[in-house]
Amino acid sequence: MRQNLDLGLRNKNVAADRRNELIAGALKLMSLESHADAFPHQLSGGMQQRVAIARAYLLDPEVLLMDEPFGALDAQTRVVMQEELVRLARINPRTVT
Repeated sequence: MRQNLDLGLRNKNVAADRRNELIAGALKLMSLESHADAFPHQLSGGMQQRVAIARAYLLDPEVLLMDEPFGALDAQTRVVMQEELVRLARINPRTVT
């Protein structure tokens, strides 16, 4: 998962120390620290979505465009992820469309 989160930061030429710091913060924010070295197939659908959101947030966009980001999740996980997105928006505000 770290490599997944690192890709966009590398493309933006962020220094390695700063990338590690940002990734650690994103993992903590998304409650994924214990799965930092997991492969995508080892994560639940909700965890995969949190990684995708963290990856987007790491690039520090002004606007996040989301077209049914939780459509592939079951109803219970969808509700949890919608609550997570609201929580994240309070901590780190972005325009989400």
